[in-house]
Amino acid sequence: MADSKNRAIAAAILPLVGGASNVTSVAHCMTRLRLGLADRALVDEDALKALPDVMGVVDDETYQIVLGPGKVARVTPEFEELVQDGKTAAPEPHTVTADELAAQGAELRAARKAKNATPFKLFLRRIANIFVPLIPALIGCGIIAGINGLLINLHWLPGVTPALAAIASGFMALIAVFVGYNTAKEFGGTPILGGAVAAIIVYAGVANIEAFGQKLSPGQGGVLGALGAAVLATYIEKWCRKWVPEAVDVLVTPTLTVLVSGLVTIFGLMFVAGEVSTGIGTAANWLLDNTGAFAGLVLGGLFLPLVMLGLHQALIPIHTTLIEQQGYTVLLPVLAMAGAGQVGCAIAVFKRLKHNKSIRTTIKSALPAGFLGVGEPLIYGVSLPLGRPFITACVGGAAGGAFVGFFSMIGDKVGSTAIGPSGWALFPLLDGNKGLGTTVAIYGAGLLVGYIVGFVATYFFGFSKQMLVDLNVDSQAAAGESPAPAPAGTTEPTEPTEPKEPKEPAKV
Repeated sequence: MADSKNRAIAAAILPLVGGASNVTSVAHCMTRLRLGLADRALVDEDALKALPDVMGVVDDETYQIVLGPGKVARVTPEFEELVQDGKTAAPEPHTVTADELAAQGAELRAARKAKNATPFKLFLRRIANIFVPLIPALIGCGIIAGINGLLINLHWLPGVTPALAAIASGFMALIAVFVGYNTAKEFGGTPILGGAVAAIIVYAGVANIEAFGQKLSPGQGGVLGALGAAVLATYIEKWCRKWVPEAVDVLVTPTLTVLVSGLVTIFGLMFVAGEVSTGIGTAANWLLDNTGAFAGLVLGGLFLPLVMLGLHQALIPIHTTLIEQQGYTVLLPVLAMAGAGQVGCAIAVFKRLKHNKSIRTTIKSALPAGFLGVGEPLIYGVSLPLGRPFITACVGGAAGGAFVGFFSMIGDKVGSTAIGPSGWALFPLLDGNKGLGTTVAIYGAGLLVGYIVGFVATYFFGFSKQMLVDLNVDSQAAAGESPAPAPAGTTEPTEPTEPKEPKEPAKV
């Protein structure tokens, strides 16, 4: 039954993105089906957004359809199968010529590249592409670690807890290898060579090597060292492919790639990346220990704008480094408060616009996902198009972040053992230095503060008088159309379920 439902969702989506022949690649992340499309002009975006299972769309480097956690992982293989079946069947008819389609596609791609493909954002996107595939393993191992810690504290199943510890820790012990593999793949090298060079970092035998006047330790440099080593290996491999004769390429290129990048890693990168990693951990702890409330205020309040600018991707390696060093990242629970402010904001909009059935329907369908940390539907379907509520949602996030940061400042650290989830979905991944009960209580209270402040700020300051006049009407009854929220700084309504095109939405 579930499979037939997921296949029905995939079958409904496929013709609206131009059919199988228009799909060049299929992938998914935590919440989104990510499609490479030959021609974006063939997408029927209005009909796509109208599908009950589609929470929203994001037109970026890939075309992203928000389906929500869990569902996207089940729909994707069904969609891939339909695409494959469609490509082996007879070609689908088109109403325009191939030359016209090619011209339209080239024009769209050129416009999009000019708008979004800045070198810095492309670099951040590459970094995200390296770490995002690791998130499922981080989540699974993090939850197992939490269960194991609870069993140990309760003195239950003592014969099982060592096995759970091994299961939870195995991936983290070798995470550098996976980072190296993905890095080489992302930068155009041979993935297994990137993994081979990164494996040097976690090899126990490096403890016998001295660099910069001190003994190396296994794992020194962590994921940052693995990333640097794999990038170096990729460039060395490309140089070898260019200059090494084909007759000996299979022998010389991998040997030189591993040897040269390996030596540089051992006698340079491990030490340097180790110092940087230590600095990141020290800085994060110092920030929350000494300026906790203020740091939380800033981080929680600015996270949604960072997401809108695509700059949140720069935090992924920092989170991973902290988890590798300390077992949890102290930054993610603070940043998760931005989602709480967004939920409180949405509830206030629901209360204020009592007569706007369209916006209230959107909020009712998106709010459950918002509580679980999936913020795209509320951000891009409600607060961002309205304008002022997006700002008041940030105020709620700032308040929740300041609350969690304050407790960190007085010695009660709240951390997450994995990256990706937020909201209520983060509870199974929480960890800290004062016991699970205290950690859960602080995080839960922080969410409550974010909800309340986001609600109050939006209810009293989220709307101008003119916005309320324009928006608080049932335009469906009056004109047979959905009501329209006004963008920031205007009183002209726009459709709430068709938000402005985001630059890079949240993947929390």
